Amino acid sequence: MATGNEIAETLRGLVDRDMTFMHICGTHEAAIARTGLRSILPPQLKIVMGPGCPVCITPQGEIDAALDLVEKGCIIATYGDLLRVPGSKGSLESCGGDIRVVQGIHKAVEIAEKTDKEVVFISVGFETTAPTVAASILSNPPKNFSILSCHRVVPPAMKWLLEQGEAKLDGFMLPGHVCAVMGYDEYEQFPVPQVVAGFEAEDILLGLLMLVEQVREGKHRVDNAYPRVVTREGNAKAKKIMYEVFEPSDVEWRGFPVIPQSGLRLKEEFGQYDAQKKFGIVYKKVSKHSACICDKVLRGIAEPTDCKLFGKVCTPRTPVGPCMVSHEGACKIWHLYQVKKQ
Repeated sequence: MATGNEIAETLRGLVDRDMTFMHICGTHEAAIARTGLRSILPPQLKIVMGPGCPVCITPQGEIDAALDLVEKGCIIATYGDLLRVPGSKGSLESCGGDIRVVQGIHKAVEIAEKTDKEVVFISVGFETTAPTVAASILSNPPKNFSILSCHRVVPPAMKWLLEQGEAKLDGFMLPGHVCAVMGYDEYEQFPVPQVVAGFEAEDILLGLLMLVEQVREGKHRVDNAYPRVVTREGNAKAKKIMYEVFEPSDVEWRGFPVIPQSGLRLKEEFGQYDAQKKFGIVYKKVSKHSACICDKVLRGIAEPTDCKLFGKVCTPRTPVGPCMVSHEGACKIWHLYQVKKQ
């Protein structure tokens, strides 16, 4: 494999016009910022962030639903990234409830096995985490256990972005983690250049090179720059388990409207584990009132440093929006690695 510098030099010789590609993975953004990769790209080549952080795209109404469950006396088990995401009435960290940080659903199930109280796991994530959640549901967890399903799937959001045309994209760098589970055949429906990329600097540069080559050829397809992990078909067993337990649903994304078939809800036969049904929880639409521009960052039409709150009012210690909370959030990543405006 060519070195990063060699790939960058090749890119400088190939990019002869403005090209903009979007990645849909917070881990890609972290790798790009940590390695300073943008600084060696040709000035006409731009890679922008999309809705690749599952915590960031969880709308405020779902955070408020979790806070409603706290008021109902439930023990809330969640990933640490969700603790400080602001809701209408504070955050899980500040709510005073019994909040347990866990590494995964199996730990939440263990909590339920050791208490008579109701335990709710706030189940966020893309197709990467959904199969493990499905496997735990199939293992017949205790009756006092349920999940608040906040899962999203990537392709419908890409479809929405392409239809809107806001970011004027030439193609997509596909999320390696998601594609490791789902494969990439479902992305072949989109008539734009796409490449599955890994997470080392050389992986990302190779992905960009393959995207540029497609643009120059005037063709579109899905190339795989991450064959050591990803296949076209993905993990058939994981997909089977996921769709045995979940079914697609129409859901809102933060910064987006309701996107058809972009969420995952529990099927009827697993309704006893659905916290929404169990506790009569309704997701409410919450209008944005702050100057936070997380919504624009998630759609690839703004950078974190475009926000007048960035690094001033909004910091990792005092986050105004979710993109400054999660380790996959663009604002937190740019703040951590002191990325300047591109």
